[in-house]
Amino acid sequence: MFDPLGALSCPVTVVLGTGQISVRQCLELEPHSILRLAESAGDDLRVLVNGIAIARGEVAIIDTSTAIRVTELAPALPGKRTT
Repeated sequence: MFDPLGALSCPVTVVLGTGQISVRQCLELEPHSILRLAESAGDDLRVLVNGIAIARGEVAIIDTSTAIRVTELAPALPGKRTT
């Protein structure tokens, strides 16, 4: 029943962290500017698929590529079947 859905492509976003700056600070950004993030160094990255958080993970290097190693999956939504 869900086999055709297996080939669908979904955008994946990996979020290092979030922060907040004023419009003035945004307009003053230049190369080598530093933005503080709310997350602490070493925190897992958030993995979003189609804008929905599905997992957390850590940076992994494979040959010359950057990847993410999933360390935790988001819990299923209440009332939703996972199988």
